[in-house]
This record gives sequence, structure tokens and C-alpha cells, in this order.
Amino acid sequence: MDKLTYLSNADSSYIDGLYQAYKQDPNSVDFGWQKFFEGFEFGQSSEGVVIDDENISEHARKEINVLNMIHGYRDRGHLFTQTNPVRERRKYYPGKELETFGLSEADMDTVFNAGIEVGLGPAKLRDIRQLLEDTYCRSIGVEFKYIRNPEKIKWLQDRMEAERNQPKYTPEQKKRILQKINRAVVFENFLGTKFLGQKRFSLEGAESLIPALDSVIEKGADLGIQEFMIGMAHRGRLNVLANIMGKPYKTILSEFEGKMYKQEDPELQFGGDVKYHLGYSSDIKTDNGKSIHLSLAPNPSHLETVDPVVEGMVRSKIDMKYDGDSSKIAPILIHGDAAIAGQGVVYEVTQMSKLDGYKTGGTIHIVINNQVGFTTNYKDARSGTYCTDVAKITSSPVFHVNGDDAEAVVYAINMAVEYRQKYKTDVFIDLLCYRRFGHNEADEPKFTQPLLYKLIEKHPNPKEVYAKKLEQEGVIDAKYAKELEKEFKDYLQTQLDAAKAVEVIVDEVPMFGGAWKGLRPAKKADIFKPVDTKVDKDTFISLAKQITSLPKDKKFFRKISKLYEDRAAMIDKDSYDWAMGELMAYATLLNEGKRVRISGQDVQRGTFSHRHAVLTLEDSEEKYVPLAQIKGGDKFSIYNSLLSEYGVLGFEYGYALANPHSLTIWEAQFGDFYNGGQIVVDQYLSSAETKWKRSNGLVMMLPHGMEGQGPEHSSARIERFLELCANDNLIIANCTTPANYFHLLRRQLVRDFRKPLVVFTPKSLLRHPKVVSSLKDFTEVNFQEVLDDAKVKAADVKRVLFCSGKIYYDLLERQEKENRKDVAIVRIEQLYPTPVEQLKAIRAKYKKATEFIWVQEENENMGAWPHFCRIFRKTELEFTDFIARSASGSPATGYMKQHVAQQEKIINQAFA
Repeated sequence: MDKLTYLSNADSSYIDGLYQAYKQDPNSVDFGWQKFFEGFEFGQSSEGVVIDDENISEHARKEINVLNMIHGYRDRGHLFTQTNPVRERRKYYPGKELETFGLSEADMDTVFNAGIEVGLGPAKLRDIRQLLEDTYCRSIGVEFKYIRNPEKIKWLQDRMEAERNQPKYTPEQKKRILQKINRAVVFENFLGTKFLGQKRFSLEGAESLIPALDSVIEKGADLGIQEFMIGMAHRGRLNVLANIMGKPYKTILSEFEGKMYKQEDPELQFGGDVKYHLGYSSDIKTDNGKSIHLSLAPNPSHLETVDPVVEGMVRSKIDMKYDGDSSKIAPILIHGDAAIAGQGVVYEVTQMSKLDGYKTGGTIHIVINNQVGFTTNYKDARSGTYCTDVAKITSSPVFHVNGDDAEAVVYAINMAVEYRQKYKTDVFIDLLCYRRFGHNEADEPKFTQPLLYKLIEKHPNPKEVYAKKLEQEGVIDAKYAKELEKEFKDYLQTQLDAAKAVEVIVDEVPMFGGAWKGLRPAKKADIFKPVDTKVDKDTFISLAKQITSLPKDKKFFRKISKLYEDRAAMIDKDSYDWAMGELMAYATLLNEGKRVRISGQDVQRGTFSHRHAVLTLEDSEEKYVPLAQIKGGDKFSIYNSLLSEYGVLGFEYGYALANPHSLTIWEAQFGDFYNGGQIVVDQYLSSAETKWKRSNGLVMMLPHGMEGQGPEHSSARIERFLELCANDNLIIANCTTPANYFHLLRRQLVRDFRKPLVVFTPKSLLRHPKVVSSLKDFTEVNFQEVLDDAKVKAADVKRVLFCSGKIYYDLLERQEKENRKDVAIVRIEQLYPTPVEQLKAIRAKYKKATEFIWVQEENENMGAWPHFCRIFRKTELEFTDFIARSASGSPATGYMKQHVAQQEKIINQAFA
């Protein structure tokens, strides 16, 4: 038996269907197929089509070989394309020679019925092969045969083979493409000559990106897209800002002139960022008169960090603005070849693309493939064949396109937008191009890639390539391109002259517009201004009853029923635990019309089994969400995330950025796991307001506390967050009561400004009998930054212990056990912004105290002590002593006995 394995399952199924019809009635199929099936038995296996050598005619064998050839081109044709503009492609074996498929030159004029498969009908092998070469081996190579959906494969095959992947544009369309490339090329050349040596991370070598994006917007608008959100690193960013986003050339040139942005209020401490990191948004009109909103997210130099942020912003707008319709907004992520292959967050974001909590209807990925990283050759940058191999994770098609063929680039990206709109999945464009200069304009690339850069040095730019093509076609004359260049260069000069006259740059896109309308930047005086987060007593009790009542007609696990009975009993006992305090914060916000979104690993139940916000019925997979049953409950979303910190934290930051009226929460499974997303914390959460004037109200919940669980499940690294604090950029809290936690969460949306909140949440305290609050704590009191000791009289106190978080209850236990009236325990619930004035008042209250001691369970070089030691030094708030574990390179011991001894020592010292 000779097994020919090139045929795909889709092809086999098609032929098998014809064969089954043929067996029933030979005249029911085309005459050519009758001849095709004569003389041999035909069957299917997982390896392809199985042919019996003894019963097959020579012509029938070659019919199968031609079908194999068709499948071979569809499957591997991308390996033999003309997509590299500056050098020969690598060779792959087997190739696409006729002999590979058991055919020869002698067969070229033989008519084969297999031509039916590509829409030609019975056709000469020469014509069949020509169609395949034109479709799969010219300027566009396509990877798509790994897609598991036959409908998608057929759509792509029909779409590509019908037109042979050969664009057919009118002269006017071609001139538009040339105009866009001209602007891209001239803009870069102008900056390079006027600002010699300044970094700009130019697009030179990949200028066809500009007509590609222009076409995406036009095509997308025709397909119903109303908004695009773009994320990209610095390569070509200024060109996109100018020639796609519509950022005024004068503004960009003013930035090159070193002009600063106007400081509306010096108190806001706007430090700014380099020009190729800044974001922008605009509204443009397409040629068909449709309005499109464009946004380019600000980004740091950490390549690909912006990806999850953009996805989060898009999902937020889908939920908030487009009522769940993802066809009206699309994310575009522009990658570098080295970055998309090397950065793990790309994989994380790709894995998010089809998950209910994170999907955005498909992302258009464009790779500016320079064929080199900073100085790293592509052979050293990845193990896969292509930088886009990550696309295979989600069975997304990849179009590899020659960046010098502007028409092919536009054609491919239009097809990509159609595919995204039709199937709501990701699609990738691999734009094969080059980087004319080094990593930045002062870099010398010949140090590391001498041969490549000798080729690039002689290579004409994409505008010259395309202009020559249009000239040969008779679309333009020799003067047209030169006139275009001069006209735009003269215009840029007028903008530069205007830029030189500018004293300060006025921000054309203020932060507090759109979804942020009604909010404002926070000033120093706002930080400790009292905020009313109380809730009406009757409303509180009514909501508490609603979220603790389970329907009688559904069968829940016995432990769940008991848990909710216990929660309901808290109402009568007037004693609410941590979980109820948290859930009531959500319930009251939902009742007020706000949105609440929570995501993270295992958040529906909660790592420590305290939340149980989503209940699974005992005998089915049906879910029941108590919070979804109350007024406003349709705005409650809680998602168990994929096992990702970096990607999901970035996503939720983006979600909060686009919707400041949502309480958006990311919870770490254990607090120390946040460091998997440290880049998001450093580059966005702590610094975006200073760099980009972008506020954010994201909440990070980080379980924290030394409880003998070892180094990896103890510390959420309070010290690291406090080191990032300045200019009131973050809120850092470590609450000790359910009610204070309730008010802290509500405060995030009650205030008319937004700050990121990092809150260290408990583990063992979730069920501690003393960690409870009464009704009046929720309905008569607001958030308290400091909780004083109400159990002692100030006149009796000789020693004041200051602490934060879980250790308070260890200290309280000893204070009560020894009946120590001479020791007061003060809790700092908000570590930053530090409530200095409140602490001064407390110090003044304890006039007879001679010792003011900071106590923490964390190591001396960790926790809040380094921060307080620094800020209180040389002030009346300076502590007289501190008590902590000894300094260590590891957050905690892994031995329970050692942990207990260390904890006991701290408490003993505190009361010695």
C-alpha cells in the first residue's frame, strides 16, 4: 500500500464525498471525476489518502499527485516565498519542485481534473501550478493549514486563490498608497537631517506600515469598526503618531526642539517622558465619511508591556461603551520580531485571547520584522522558523509579506481585518522589512551585521521601489514622486519654523475627557480630605440579606449551604467577618450603579476559600452568583484568570484606565506572586501619572502575613511598594478590620480622583474571631487611616507600639492576657500617603509615654520600617526604637518552629 500523506483531512473529506456519490451513481459526478475514480479503490485514513498500487492507472496516480501538490503549496508554500526584501531566504527541504510530488516537466501540459480543487476546473498542470505559485509563493506567504476549523480554511483558500493573492487597485488607490509611503519616508528623512544624532527610533525600512495602517482604518470602518486601540513600542512610533494618529507635526517638532509641556499646576509634579513613549488619541474621518476614534496607548521601553494594557482597555470599552459588541472596536498590536519571539508576555496575552474574561474579539498583530534585534541576529533570537510562531497557539493565520511590496502589504492587512471581523479571532501580519540604521540613529549596525548592512546600504527605500513600479505601469510620470516629496518637505519646514516659536507645548488631548469626564487630578489637599463612604443602615441590611440567601430550588454543597447560613446569621449577631465586609463593599457599589470587576487566579472562590462569590451547584456545572441577583448585579464580573501575573495585571490596569467608574481589582494568589508582574507595577502603576498624566484606580489585593508558610507565601513585599511612593502616586494600605476594608474599597469610586490602591490582605485573619465589625462600623464611620487604642487611657500609657496589619492581633492578645494598661497599640491602616498629621496628634495625646516603638513581623530590611525610618528621621515622629525580625535575604523561614520562636520573640520584646 502506497500512502500519500500530503492530503489534508479537509481535502480528503471533499474527495471522499465525491467518491461516495460516484459509487452510488457514476453519472452523478463530473465526467472528469468519473475518470479520476476509475480503476482504483479510494479511502481515507488519519495519514491522508490510501491508494492501492495494483488497481490504479498511471493517470489516476498523477491526479492524486497533483492534489498532493495543491495541498503542499497550501501547507508549505510560505517557505518558498519572495517575502524578504534585502536577502535570500533560507532553503527548506523538501522543496516545491515537481519531483517532490511525483510529477515532471513532461506532465506540464497534461490536463488534470484536480484543477477543480483550485477553481480552474480540468486544467493543465502548468496552469494549476502557476495559480499556486502566484497565490502562495510571491510577496505574500500564508500559514493557515494548522487551523482546525474547516470553514476558516476554506474561507482563506477561496479568498486567496480566487484572486491569487494579487491585489488589483485603481490608479487613484495606488496614488494614495504612494502618498502615505511618501509621508512616512520624508518625515523620517526630515527628522534625521534637522535633528542629527537625536534618538527617534525611525521607521526607515518599514515605511509600508503607514499605508497598511491607513488601509486598516478605511477597511475596518467599512466593516463596522468605530474605534481602534493601538499598542506599539518605540520603533516607528513618531511616524505613526504623525501620519496615522494626526498628532500635529508642530507638536512633535517642538518636542525635538526640547520644549516642555505646559504645567497646568506645578503641584501635580508632571515629569514627562521621552517623545517616542507618549500616547495620543484622535477622531478622524475616512474617505467614506465614517468617523473613527483612534488611540495609541503610552508605553515604556519594556517591549510588549503595552500589549495586555491595550487588551484591557479594549475589553473595558467593549463592556462599557459598546454593550458587549466586539465588532465595533479592535486592538492593533505592533510588535518587533525579536520582541514577539522573546517576550513571555506575548504568550500570556495570546493565551488570553479566547478566554471569557479577557477576549476582545480578535487582535490584529503587525510585526515590524527587521530581521535583527538590538544587535542580535534572528538565528540567535528564536528557535522557531518564524518570529510569529506564537500564533499557532490559537490557530491564528499568519500573513508573511514583503515590506517593499506596498500593495501586497495593504492587500494582506485588509484580508486580515476581514478575517478578524468575520471570525473574532487574532490574525498576524509578519511585515518582512529591515532597519536602515542601528537600534537608534547613533548606533553602528555594521559592528555586528556587516554583510546585512552592506545590502541595506545599497537598497532603495520603499517609496523609491513603489514609485518606480507605478512609473513602469504608467500610473505616474517621473515628476510625480519628486513633487510629492518636495511638497511635503516644504510643509514640514513651515511646521518646524512654527515649533521654534513655541515656548511651551499645550497638550491637545487632556486626560480628563471622555470616560474620565467629571474626574480631576488629585492635589495634596485632597489626599486626607474626609470622604463619605458610609451606607444607609436599612440599605446595608437589605443587601446583606439578599447576598446571603440561596435559592431553595437549587442544590448546593452542604458546606456551602452552611457557610451562607453562617453569613446570614452575622446580620442578627451584628458581627461581620472579612469576607462579608468585602462582599458588602461590592454589593453597595453595584446598588449605586457602579461596575465591579475582579480577576486573578482562583478569585471566584478565593485562594483561602473565604470569598465564594461564585457557587457551583452540587450535581452540575451550573454557576450561581449571589451578587448578580441584586440591583446592579449585571455589572458584577469575577473571573478566574489564566496562570499569569504579568499579562493579567497589565490587562486589569488597562481596564481601569479606560473605565474609571469600575472598581477594577486584580488579586494575587499569594502576595509575593505579584512580582511576576513587577514590570507593570514599575512602568505603569507607580509612574504613569508622573510620566504621562494618566491616572488609574486599579486595586491590587496582595495576601500578606508571616504565618510559617515559608519564604514564598509570606511577604507581598511592602517595602518595595513603599520605595516606589512619591508625590502621592499610590495608596498603600494594610487594614485590620472588615469595615475599614469596606470603606477603603468604596473610597476608590466615591472620590472624584483616582489613585492605584495596593492593599495587603489577610490570610489567617480571614477567620480570626476578633477580626469582625459591627453594623455601625459600616454605617456610621468612614475609612480611618489610623486606628488608635480605645482600650487604654492616655494618662496611663508609658509605651506606644505602632504597627500595621496582622501583627496587631498578636500584640492585642498579649496586651489583654497581661492586662497591660501602660502599653497602647496604634494601627497605621494606610501606610502611604502617610497620615503624618494624625500620627502627630496621637503622639501628642500620649504625653506621659517615653517610648514610641515601631513593631513589625517582617525582617528589619523589609516591611514598612525602612520607609518610616527614612521619612520620620529627624522629626518629632521619629521612633525611639523598632522591633522586627533580623535582616535577611529571604522573606521568611521555612520551618514552623523557627517561625513561632521568632514571632514570640517580637511579642516578648514589645512588652518587655
